[in-house]
Amino acid sequence: MTNYDITVIGGGNAALCAAITAAEAGARVLILETAPKPYRGGNSRHTRNFRCAHDGPLGPLVESYGENEYLDDLLKVTAGNTDEKLARLAIRSSEECLPWMEAHGVRFQPSLSGTLSLARTNAFFMGGGKSLVNAYYRTADALGVDVLYEAHVTHLELSGDRIARIDYTHQGDDHSIEPTAVIVASGGFQADTDWLARAWGPAAKNFLIRGTPYNRGVVLADLLDQGIDSVGDPTQCHAVAIDGRAPKFDGGIVTRLDCVPFSIVVNKQAERFYDEGEDVWPKRYAIWGRLVAAQPDQVAYVIIDSKSLDLFMPSVFPPLKADTIENLAGMLGLPLAKLCETLDAFNSACGDTSAFHPTELDGVTTTGIAPAKTNWARPINTPPFYGYSLRTGVTFTYLGLKVDETAQCFNATGPIRNLWAAGETMAGSILGQGYLAGFGMTIGTVFGRIAGREAAAYAN
Repeated sequence: MTNYDITVIGGGNAALCAAITAAEAGARVLILETAPKPYRGGNSRHTRNFRCAHDGPLGPLVESYGENEYLDDLLKVTAGNTDEKLARLAIRSSEECLPWMEAHGVRFQPSLSGTLSLARTNAFFMGGGKSLVNAYYRTADALGVDVLYEAHVTHLELSGDRIARIDYTHQGDDHSIEPTAVIVASGGFQADTDWLARAWGPAAKNFLIRGTPYNRGVVLADLLDQGIDSVGDPTQCHAVAIDGRAPKFDGGIVTRLDCVPFSIVVNKQAERFYDEGEDVWPKRYAIWGRLVAAQPDQVAYVIIDSKSLDLFMPSVFPPLKADTIENLAGMLGLPLAKLCETLDAFNSACGDTSAFHPTELDGVTTTGIAPAKTNWARPINTPPFYGYSLRTGVTFTYLGLKVDETAQCFNATGPIRNLWAAGETMAGSILGQGYLAGFGMTIGTVFGRIAGREAAAYAN
C-alpha cells in the first residue's frame, strides 16, 4: 500500500477542501469515505449555498456583506454562544474562498427567490451540493488523491501527543495504516439515534434525520473516549421543521418547509406556540426543529390559505388541500373546535395588511394575542386552505472536537501534533446553538483549507 502523508476521514465538503489543499502542497493524500460512491459527500450533497462576506459585488453576490454585519447575524442566531475569534476567522476567510471554489470546479448561479432571497449574502451552487461534491472529487482525482469508499474507520490510536495508527475495515477485511498526519472531517453523530436519545431522551426517537445516514459519530466517540478535547452540547444541533412525510434518513434539503412565515403553526392540540413571523426565514428556519421537538409527540401542523401558496419554495410533497377549515382539520387529525377557536383569534388579531411584503420584515403584526405574530400577519381566510404536518429534522449535531485557529485538536496536556479537524465535526467550536443559512458550508470550506494546509506543512 502507498505510504500516505495525510489521511482524511470523511468525504464531504470539508474533507475535500482539506484533501485538495494538502495535495496541492505536495502531500500524498488518502480519503476514507464511509459511504458507497453514489452516496459520497456526507451532508454536503444536500446543500444549496455558501454564506460569504464581500466588500462589493463578487461572483453571483450583489452589493456588499461586511464582516461585522455577518458576525451580528451569527450572534443573533447563536444568542452569543460562539467563539468570536474562530467565528471572525471563518467570516473573514469566506471572501477568498469563493474564487478558490470556482478555481476548483464549483459553478454558481443567481440567488433563488421567495423566502430564500439571499442574493447579497449567500452564493448558490449551480446544480446544488451534489455538483459541488462531484467537482471537488474530479479535482482531487486530478491531483492524485486516492479515495476508498465504504471504508469504515473503527479506531484512531492515540499514542502520547500524536495519532499513531488508523484502523478501518474495507471490503470485509481489517486494515491499519500509519499516516504522518490525520484530518477528521467525518461529521456529527446524528444518524446514531440511540446516541441522540441518550442526549435528548426518548423524544429523539421521533426525530427524522434529514442528512446522511452515515454520520454516526464513530470517530468522534473514539477520540472523545481517549480524552481529546470536546466542544458543544450534545442536545444542540442544526434541526429544522420538515415535512412529516419525509423518510427517516437522507430526505435532504427538499423536505424542509419554507411556508412558516406566512402561516399559523399549531401543535396536536391546535394551539399556536411561537411567533411564526419573528424574522426572515434564513435567520429563523433552524430554530423550528427544536420548537417542534418540544411539542407533544414532537409534531406540529402548518396552515396557510390560497393567498400564500406561491410565496415560498414549493414543497417536495404537495400540501393537503381543503375547501374548508373543517375538512382540513379532519385531514390533519386536529380537534376542530379548538382549531377554529385558534384561527378565529388569530384572524381577529390581524390588522392593516397594506404594508405586507413577503421578503422583508414588514411589521404587519397581530395585536392582543399571545404569542404575537410580528411580521406577515394576514388573516387565513381565503380558501382553499392548505396544511402540512411538521416533524423535527436533524441535519447535524454540535458536540464535536475543539480546535484552535489552525484547526488543530488538543487534549489535557496540549496539542495533538498530527491531528486536525474540519467541518461539522468541529462546527460546535463556532455554533453553540442556532444556525445561519449557508454557514455550515463556510465553516467546512474555511477550516478544511486550513486543516489541509497545516497537515501538509507538518507532513512535509
